[in-house]
Amino acid sequence: MVKCLFVCVMLMGCQLLHAQEKKYSTYYYQKATLYEVLPIAPTDIVFVGNSITDGGEWSELFEDSRMKNRGISGDIAEGVYDRLEPILKGQPAKIFLLIGINDVARGTSADTIVARILKIAEKIGKDSPNTKLYIQSVLPVNDCYGLFKGHTSRGDVVLEINRLLKEKAVEKQFTYIDLYSHFRNKEDGKMNPEYSNDGLHLLGKGYLLWREILLPYINE
Repeated sequence: MVKCLFVCVMLMGCQLLHAQEKKYSTYYYQKATLYEVLPIAPTDIVFVGNSITDGGEWSELFEDSRMKNRGISGDIAEGVYDRLEPILKGQPAKIFLLIGINDVARGTSADTIVARILKIAEKIGKDSPNTKLYIQSVLPVNDCYGLFKGHTSRGDVVLEINRLLKEKAVEKQFTYIDLYSHFRNKEDGKMNPEYSNDGLHLLGKGYLLWREILLPYINE
């Protein structure tokens, strides 16, 4: 009885400590701790972001082993900032960043999201000054599926984020890549259903389009 009580107390204490320390999701820490031990080289091209980046088979898409995926499903701008060190330690040649839509789903304002993205840009410039940074526009969303409503109902915030990022590109010395206009419907500005089956994440055809958009930047 006493032993059982002791085990229960220990388990409760462990759970409480874990809850206090847990800033991000379980999956975040699973991937982030893996990325900490996977090396980045100065010739590497690194893709950083959330589930949309996480879902890309980048080395296969570009047929290039230098492509390293550092996407984490569910990630936010602050989460990216907190896991930059292992990436920047390797001084990669290029970083392609796509982040912000999960911040949108949390109700964060466009100004705040952009400020957090610029904080990432500043850290990259400071800690890895020879790395060429490409910040990609947040993709359009589509609420027609009734899924991910926190994300897909705030398309106006996505537009504002992209406007601000484009505006800040020259001042903050990063290259802005417009993905948005390639993926949207011309009629309503929402994500083209050819490229997504949930209004947020990409189908294979979407990744092929993304590859074509990025190819000139990869090769420059």
